[in-house]
Amino acid sequence: MAAEATPVTDPQLLTSVDDGVLTLTLNRPEVLNAITPALLDEVTDALREAASGRTVRAVIITGAGRGFCSGQDLRATAGEGGLDVGAILRDHYTPAIRAIRSMDQPVIAAVNGVAAGAGFSLALACDLRIAAESATFVQAFVRIGLIPDLASTYFLPRLIGPARAAELTMLGDTVDASRALELGVVNWVVPDAELAVAAADLAGRLAGGSWTRSTLDATVLDEHNLLSFKYSPLNTGERYRAFRQRALRRCRQRSLRARNMTTGGRRP
Repeated sequence: MAAEATPVTDPQLLTSVDDGVLTLTLNRPEVLNAITPALLDEVTDALREAASGRTVRAVIITGAGRGFCSGQDLRATAGEGGLDVGAILRDHYTPAIRAIRSMDQPVIAAVNGVAAGAGFSLALACDLRIAAESATFVQAFVRIGLIPDLASTYFLPRLIGPARAAELTMLGDTVDASRALELGVVNWVVPDAELAVAAADLAGRLAGGSWTRSTLDATVLDEHNLLSFKYSPLNTGERYRAFRQRALRRCRQRSLRARNMTTGGRRP
């Protein structure tokens, strides 16, 4: 009796490296690249591997087919009884965002279609966003009674201001690419057919330069966060001093890693 053939499934994440640029393609086009915990784990692992080596100098995250990412795959978890949402966020969502924000290499979101819910949040977590003209963005959480996740509540108001962020989050309206550019959600909008090339060119420029996250964090972002924290009404002097010490320590560590990446550990 012949053995039954094992069905072959396509990988959920496609990876490729070209001239120092790592491209991660979410590969679930039949559901507009909806997120599953397993997919996020693969993204996290790929980013951590890139961060730990010297081969990758920039990263692109994009989607296969006609969508960037439609958010969490609710159908995949609908039949699971006693689903621990907190554990999923803690064990799968948070590590992916931390992997993006902790690596020295710049991360670009090439948004090729709908970016909804957690997919919108994933794009926000990247350093730069380039969108196709057909791309759309929607904070879909309000439509199903959820609080925005994947750090959307952190990144969105910092990009477009609290008033606009409240508008998008509370109303859940769909924003097209031109409006997203106007609001500051994305940095560039290009014709659909030019997105892949434009993203690759941008990543190539970053990969060929000396930019690292340490450079920006040490000079702009961490100082901004320090000031925001310092003048927060929830802050105390002791908490600020502890926060500042941790931030400066991270800056020094990142600067050392950046120097090692560019000089091989030798002082210039």
